[in-house]
Amino acid sequence: MARRGRRPAPDTLLRPAHWSVLAACVGAPPHIFHPPQDAGLHQLLVKEAKRWCARCPVQEQCLTEALDRAEPHGVFGGLDASERRAILRRRRERERNARRRAERAEEVPADGSAPHPTEAA
Repeated sequence: MARRGRRPAPDTLLRPAHWSVLAACVGAPPHIFHPPQDAGLHQLLVKEAKRWCARCPVQEQCLTEALDRAEPHGVFGGLDASERRAILRRRRERERNARRRAERAEEVPADGSAPHPTEAA
């Protein structure tokens, strides 16, 4: 006899903790990682935040997540926002160049010869 209205068993499996619980910055004052824009104080706090990141066991995961989210502010994974923007810019340039190379490779005839000048136009 089939039971009606069966519910799935409760999810009792242990799940691994998110990497962030292992971060060195857990419990650190947040203003260190998100400093005010006051020039002198900003630079001082960014240096302090980078010191925390330098000893962090999950620095790579933190940076990866910040890059994936294109985090616009603060220090994550040992890099400030301008350093992360530079990485993202270089990544986009590499991807664009790779697409262009692939497009040019598709234009070359199968026999490897260069297209005739009148055919290229």
